[in-house]
Amino acid sequence: MNTASAEGPGLLHRSGRWCARHAWRIVTLWVLLLAGLGAADHAWGGTFADSFSLPGTGAQTGADLIEAHTTGAGGTAAPLVLHTAGGTVAAHREAVAAAVAGLDRLPDVLSVADPLNTPGAVSPRGDTARLTVRFDGNPAGFDPSYLARVDAAVEPLRAEGVTVEYGEPLGQLAAAGSADRVSEGIGLAVAVLVLLIGFGSVAAAGLPLLTAVLGLAVALGALGLLAGPFDFARASPTLAAMMGLGVGVDYALFLATRYRALLHAGAEPDEAVGRTVATSGRAVLVAAATVAMALGGLCASGVGFIGTLGIAAGLSVVVAAAASVTLTPALLGLLGRRVDRLHVRTPVAEPTGASDVWHRWALGVARRPWVSLTAGLLLLGILALPAASMRLGHVDAGAQSTARTDRRAYDLITEGFGPGANGPLTVVAQLDSGRISDPAGREDLAASLRRELTAVPGVASVTAPVTSADRALLLTTVTPATGPRDPATARLVHTLRDETVPHALAGTGATGYVTGTTAAAQTFTDTLAATLPRIVGVVVAAAFLLLLTVFRSPLIALKAAVLNLFSIAAAYGVVVAVFQWGWGGALFGVSEPVPVESYVPMMMFAIVFGLSMDYEVFLLSRIREVWLDRWDNHLAVATGIAATARVITCAALIMTSVFLAFLLSTNVAVKMLALGLGVSVVLDATVVRLLLVPASMYLFGRANWWLPERLDRLLPRLDPEGPAPASTTGPAPAPAREPGPEPDPVPTPVPLPGDRR
Repeated sequence: MNTASAEGPGLLHRSGRWCARHAWRIVTLWVLLLAGLGAADHAWGGTFADSFSLPGTGAQTGADLIEAHTTGAGGTAAPLVLHTAGGTVAAHREAVAAAVAGLDRLPDVLSVADPLNTPGAVSPRGDTARLTVRFDGNPAGFDPSYLARVDAAVEPLRAEGVTVEYGEPLGQLAAAGSADRVSEGIGLAVAVLVLLIGFGSVAAAGLPLLTAVLGLAVALGALGLLAGPFDFARASPTLAAMMGLGVGVDYALFLATRYRALLHAGAEPDEAVGRTVATSGRAVLVAAATVAMALGGLCASGVGFIGTLGIAAGLSVVVAAAASVTLTPALLGLLGRRVDRLHVRTPVAEPTGASDVWHRWALGVARRPWVSLTAGLLLLGILALPAASMRLGHVDAGAQSTARTDRRAYDLITEGFGPGANGPLTVVAQLDSGRISDPAGREDLAASLRRELTAVPGVASVTAPVTSADRALLLTTVTPATGPRDPATARLVHTLRDETVPHALAGTGATGYVTGTTAAAQTFTDTLAATLPRIVGVVVAAAFLLLLTVFRSPLIALKAAVLNLFSIAAAYGVVVAVFQWGWGGALFGVSEPVPVESYVPMMMFAIVFGLSMDYEVFLLSRIREVWLDRWDNHLAVATGIAATARVITCAALIMTSVFLAFLLSTNVAVKMLALGLGVSVVLDATVVRLLLVPASMYLFGRANWWLPERLDRLLPRLDPEGPAPASTTGPAPAPAREPGPEPDPVPTPVPLPGDRR
């Protein structure tokens, strides 16, 4: 006897039916929510800017000491690079003075350093100079109109033929407008095409798109509002758009597909919506919870920058799931039996019977499970090989297009001052009370410190240490011989921080710190590299427990986690080969090999793991549904593969197109994420779903569904997609037997512990 039938409709069933019967209320509520959040975002929303603050680290402590003890050292500094093709910058002294005065009058400017009166600010040849402007906030997050005021301030220089380029982070404000809208448009266009070809009905194709777009707009409005009181990275809206649009279409598509199958089986529209939400809707909630949990695991990194990216992406996933189980049922209720009208071909739903191509594929895997499993693992292993040489780092302006002003500023600094001038290091020595009051002692310490720093291999120059106005600090600038992205510079930072500075200050009572943008970026990289294993452990363990509770099978939960790790490693390998090794990087707008942005592996892991679980949950839900109805593992796997093949394939094509469209982004880190996520979805929808999952489940047989009785009693009941009522779906059709492993040799179905009929 079917439990659901005996106990009556559950909460999800009733809520889905209610949404269908009160469709206009739900639609109106979502429209009002969108309008309200849009208005609130416009009135009180904030801006997005990167903040790599790392409290408790030497780089952050050194920066805080400089700000506390040095006048005019607060805020965010950005260089304006001046260059003359002939002659010297000093020949334009009046224009330089006029530009300095104009910049100093701008709002949000704390100070402006005249390069002609600043030691080391003019290149040895005199044709290049760095004019440093210090802002009270990160200029990358200013309104784009601010740039016109900067242009007006430096116009006297340009009028005399002096080239003026804006370095980071001001140059980020001057970068070309984001390509996010274009990327979203491409993703939606591909989604329309895939849905029309895959399902034939215009209404069935448009419904998932409408739900996804409305949900994404609501999520972005909420995110913009949150950006007011909280700091969110510049990539947050892009990442939220990638995730929200991708999963939003997927979730609504799964519901629409199940609804159409129930209609074709003879159910009334309202009842079909209720059963859809009770089955596929529950699977959507479990899948969304898995993705959000993986993204929320990024907060365990302890790094605010990473945590906010996870929150932004997780917010879009949660909103997409909410839209799927409320707005989608409402729209289905409005369409009723008209869901298949305006078709461009004969509408299709879930396939049935053993003659379906996907059913035949599943039976083919059953005949050679070891071959299928080995082939799939071998392919993933080969793709994962480059990941062993992954080098983390920060992708700076030097990797951007030469069409950008911050890239041109970077190149001018390299030509005029040397590659290391783009990433100078500041050494801060905090003096004890005795040294503060002893001028001779300070001079001896300064001379000793400079001597030790100069002797370090890889150091191009060291400035004479200067004492802060309150005599509490000694400050000196170390210029590396190599650029910020060079591995030699990373080794130099470690050497100075861990060996040279502590040795130079030993026995003096002073405490030393290495700070500056390059040191902070390296510290950020080191912190994330050390944190990644903890994130992996937290997310995998949480996902294992969730899947164990949902599917009541330790083996299925463990298999899902392990296979996802294989697909993640393969995606890492592709990213390393393209961006770090340079294999085709120019095709994606990256002109030279670059290190993998330090936060990309962590973000990829959380997102890929969550999305992989998406397809795993939907596939295993259908397999378990047949298992609970027929107690035949062979039949359950074959029928589950066939029932979900079309919808998962279409969903994967849509999500892949959404991700790959973001390769148009001007942000190299976003390009890395887009390629890695796109590759991972393809691998999950093909190698994992079509080879590894069915092959492993055939090999494990009835062990797939084993659960110790004691553990069964401890776990809460949380079925993602319980058996559908027999009156609607009927028993699963028995496939035509083909050569291959025999079904489980159990003459009469006998439930294993944890299974319920």
